Amino acid sequence: MPYPKRIICLTEEPTEWLYLLGEERRIVGVSAYTVRPPQARQKPKVSAFITGNIKKIKSLKPDLIIGFSDIQADLAAKLIQEGLNVLVTNQRSLSEIIAILRLIARLVGQEKQAEKLLRGWQRKLQAIKSTRIRKKKPRVFFQEWDEPIISGITWVSELIAICGGVDVFATKAKPMAKDRIVSIEDILAAKPEVIIGSWCGKPMDRAWVAQHLAATPAVQNGRVYEMDSAVILQPGPALFLEGIDSLLNILHEATK
Repeated sequence: MPYPKRIICLTEEPTEWLYLLGEERRIVGVSAYTVRPPQARQKPKVSAFITGNIKKIKSLKPDLIIGFSDIQADLAAKLIQEGLNVLVTNQRSLSEIIAILRLIARLVGQEKQAEKLLRGWQRKLQAIKSTRIRKKKPRVFFQEWDEPIISGITWVSELIAICGGVDVFATKAKPMAKDRIVSIEDILAAKPEVIIGSWCGKPMDRAWVAQHLAATPAVQNGRVYEMDSAVILQPGPALFLEGIDSLLNILHEATK
């Protein structure tokens, strides 16, 4: 079976993964939000996140289009109706992310290179987890959005635990954003010692945090941090290359 030669990536994580696998020549179109790796921004931009330029996508003659999540369902449906081959993945946990990276690697015949990278990342996670076992475990509130207030997705909650923290809304760390909505009262009752904001495409409003969450130990002790959504809210290589390190540094700083 021939491998796809002309791939369009509607989100950043398959783009970064194909570059890491040395298969960037296959990419003929990317999302306008692509920032990793920087050179990928030279590729034709064909989509935002929930919308895309169907005419431009068709003109690039892709033999495979890769998207992510139910949020891209409408765009995927339009592309399918145009007779295009579309793969939409829905990975929401670390194990699912690794499984999807393996799948994409198989699609371009790079299973061996993928396994080398994935084994290294898995060893990295295990090493971090082992060194944090006896450390103080701060209570962490991870905020993805402000209106409504949305707490961290599954893989973020898992990474918080690996880095030695306790996600105060771990029981709500579900795939769908609607299931992760919390109230200010919920947050105050949870008494987080650390607040990490990554507001999915816009800067965290520290004034909002100071105003609404002033009674939390995190605000009172100056333990409020911000993370780049490009390295923590993308279910792909960025998590392992930078996201886990940034999160670990934050929790290390917060427990000094």
